[in-house]
Amino acid sequence: MADDLQSRRAVFASVGAGGLALAISACSGGTDTTTAGTATESAAPESAAATAGTSQSGAPQAGGALAKTADIPVGGGTLFKDQKIVVTQPTAGEFKAFSAVCTHKGCPIGSVEGDAIVCPCHNSKFAIADGAVTAGPAEKPLPAQEIKVEGDQIMLA
Repeated sequence: MADDLQSRRAVFASVGAGGLALAISACSGGTDTTTAGTATESAAPESAAATAGTSQSGAPQAGGALAKTADIPVGGGTLFKDQKIVVTQPTAGEFKAFSAVCTHKGCPIGSVEGDAIVCPCHNSKFAIADGAVTAGPAEKPLPAQEIKVEGDQIMLA
């Protein structure tokens, strides 16, 4: 009987460890990059990582560089998952920033596709120009976030 109990415990421990490994690998993101006019998804682009003004966690602090203007495609945007912010460039030289948390159910924004900021949970879409809802079920726009552009650097305000 004791051998059966130990065998069952070993099976449960193995299954638990395997499930944990699967969950960890599923949660670890990468960097997806697509062409101009669509999203670049990034935890922190190389240009920002090499710039002063980042905290020990790697997230830019207010005043720290988030990206270079060249990192944000015209007519599209870039998602910064770690900072929970989406930076867009609706027209050349015009930069906007919005929360990367959907106003419908609080899901993280998944991508920028052309002129739409897209939430993968329920397919809500928001305009890159002003964060307005273009497709529901979300009913409220994405809140604007403060950024400033100095030279070729985009910084959190």
